[in-house]
Amino acid sequence: MKKTILSLALITVFGASAVANPIEKETKEVKTSESNVTWKGYKVGGSHTGTISLKSGALEFDGEKLVGGEFVVDMTSINTTDLEGDYKNKLDGHLGSDDFFGIEAHPTAKLVFTKVKSNGKNSYAVTGDLTIKGITKPVTFDVSVYGDKATASLKVDRTNYDVKYGSGIIGTAKDKLIYDEFDLVVDLQM
Repeated sequence: MKKTILSLALITVFGASAVANPIEKETKEVKTSESNVTWKGYKVGGSHTGTISLKSGALEFDGEKLVGGEFVVDMTSINTTDLEGDYKNKLDGHLGSDDFFGIEAHPTAKLVFTKVKSNGKNSYAVTGDLTIKGITKPVTFDVSVYGDKATASLKVDRTNYDVKYGSGIIGTAKDKLIYDEFDLVVDLQM
């Protein structure tokens, strides 16, 4: 009888402490000045690369498990890194124009995680809503998290966001063709 009472008392004490200390969700803000987003766009016979800045961002964790995220990208920061001088300025201006991202009317883009599935330790399959030029479409990509760092890479079909300049879907001459998908590589510091 004494063992039963002692066992019940221990279960009550440890059970109460487990309920009193549940794992809480934690939001980790991204250090935007220490994080990098690089892009690569492809055309017949070559490609262009560049960077774009995060305006804000955060990843949400339940314990050590990634469960959510939200990011705002400063579209006015589009910067071509593989060209210099007039060629660079011309491409940067064109990417910001209404032919591409229309940054005057749409100065930001946004990504909100809608589903996060663990692929194993530190690796996640993410589905999110990406908004560019006021158009929201789902995207899927993988994220790896190591301590206060996270990395992701994804392909984005620009035609889903009404960015159709030079696209093969509108009958552009093959020598001026710009591929519909571009790559983003994201390195986050929290």
